[in-house]
Parts: sequence; structure tokens; C-alpha cells
Amino acid sequence: EGMALPQRIVFPPEEICMDWQQRQRPGAGLFNLGNTCYINVILQCLTHTAPLANYLLSYEHSQSCQQQGFCMMCTMEEHVRKVLCSPASAILPGAVLRDLKFIGEEFEYGRQENAYEFLRCTLSAMQRACLSGRHDLDISSQETTIVHQIFGGFMKSRVTCLSCQAVVDSYKAFLDISLDIRVRASSLTTVLEDCVTPKELDQKECFRCTKCKKKAAASKRVTVHRAPRVLTLCLERADQRTGTKISKFVEYPEYLDLRPYMSDTAGEPLLCSLYAIVVHSGDTCLEGHFLCYTKASNGLWYKMDDEFVDSCDIHTVLGQQAYLLFYAR
Repeated sequence: EGMALPQRIVFPPEEICMDWQQRQRPGAGLFNLGNTCYINVILQCLTHTAPLANYLLSYEHSQSCQQQGFCMMCTMEEHVRKVLCSPASAILPGAVLRDLKFIGEEFEYGRQENAYEFLRCTLSAMQRACLSGRHDLDISSQETTIVHQIFGGFMKSRVTCLSCQAVVDSYKAFLDISLDIRVRASSLTTVLEDCVTPKELDQKECFRCTKCKKKAAASKRVTVHRAPRVLTLCLERADQRTGTKISKFVEYPEYLDLRPYMSDTAGEPLLCSLYAIVVHSGDTCLEGHFLCYTKASNGLWYKMDDEFVDSCDIHTVLGQQAYLLFYAR
């Protein structure tokens, strides 16, 4: 039921630069070799994540990497440098496609896959690469790699006994947050408000109160306890019950204040700025096409549809039926 908050920091926070250290044009487009659009959009969003790109462009990982064989951090380092520094209008993400099975066993070349699953597997593969050779770390410290320092946060789960009001807190690390948009989903803020609203536990979720010494009715409230530097949100568009796609428009802001959804709501605002979104077009989540919109280091927005990169404005970005949202502190 969760974990304690980590006490050790592997990568000092001050080493992470949130602003682009190099200003340049948007990255090159990525060729689609047949149903590889789900790969392309995630690679583009990660490439245009400033703190990650800064780190990868510094060669800091590869200079000290001792991993034998496949290393996702080295692969991403090579890819980001190629995308941002290549004079070509489009390139082939060859290294990523070549090692697809090492990123996720479920991915099959030439078959349409889910961009969100590829994102999760890519971040997990990068996390494993950072932990290679660090077997002495305890479980909680493993959540303090450069990957977690950028994308990771902690959720707090507070269960309250409705009989005696005793509380039990637990924590869980995350690299992204998945949001149910089936109900009360006119806007992102509405969805987030629903997430942090206390909910009475189902009778199947048996809660034994340590104070009452018996099974009791209880409520559960989940909040963001430690906010990530880069917040990745997935608006769940696949209805798990029917398998159909949820095509409703969910309004999302350019600037998001995380403070109302934190464990401590009394602090200063925690403003995040939108810098990338992934959009899915198609009747079902098992087919169709993925494209993305990213904000380049020059501060301008671009629509990235495989090898095609075209400038656009923020109003176009905010009018999309977004699937994944990327916000940076």
C-alpha cells in the first residue's frame, strides 16, 4: 500500500535546468515506416522536453555509461542530438526502431500500437538505464534518478475511517498520471478536481481500522504530494468497458496551477506551462493516426505529423482533442 518518501537524492535538483540552454529551430521531422507514428510523437515530445534535452545534449550519461548492449539513455542521447542538430528536414529514428523489443516486449514492428504505452515503456527503459550498476540503492532511492527528477512525483493516498476519523497515509511514485474522462470531463481542471475529491471506499475494499480494531467504512482521498518538474497527463480515451474511443473535447489550459490538487493547498501557486500534446485521430484507439504539437526552444509552436513540421499558434494547439498533455514547471 504505497511507500515512504525517499530520503536520498542521487541527482541534485540544482543540476536540472528547466530552460533551454540552446536556442534553435524546431527539431527535424521523423519518417513513418508504416504504423510508427505512435513512436514518432513520443520521441518528438521527449526531444522537446527542455530539461531532458539539456541533460542528453551534455553527454553526461554516455560519458559514464558502463552498460553492456542496449541502453535507452544512450539511444535517446543519440536521437535527440540527431533531431535537434541535423540540417535535414526529416530523419529516420533508426536506433529506436532497431531496438524496439528492448523498449517493450509487446511492441511489434509494423503494427499500430498505443502512444501512451510507448511513452511509459520508454520512460521505464530510461529509468532502468539510469539504475544500471546501482544495485546498492534502496527501493525509494531508485525513484531519484534523472528520469524521476524530471518526470516523477509522489501521490499521497489518505484513507480516513468514517467511524473514528483515524487516518492512514501512504505514498506512491509516478512518472505520469492517467485521468478518467468519462464523467464530469468538460475541462482538465474539472477532471483534476474530481480526482482529489474524497470517495467512499467500495465494500469490497475492506478497510480494517488500526484504532477501532475492526472493519469500518472509510473514505479515500488521493492528492499530488510532490509535484514533478514535468507533468505528463493521459486523458483516457479508450473506454475499458466497451472498447470504443471517447471522442469528447476536454478543455485544457496553456498554464495550469497544480496547487489546488496538492496535499498542501495553502502554499504558493505551482504554475506549469503546456509545451507538448499528442493527438489521436481515428474511430478506435486500436487504429488511426497519432500526431503531436510541440513548443520549440525558440518559443514557437509546431505541428509535427511524422516527417512534416509546420508552424502553428497556441489557439490551434488548445483546440485539439488531446490524448496526452505535457506541462513543465
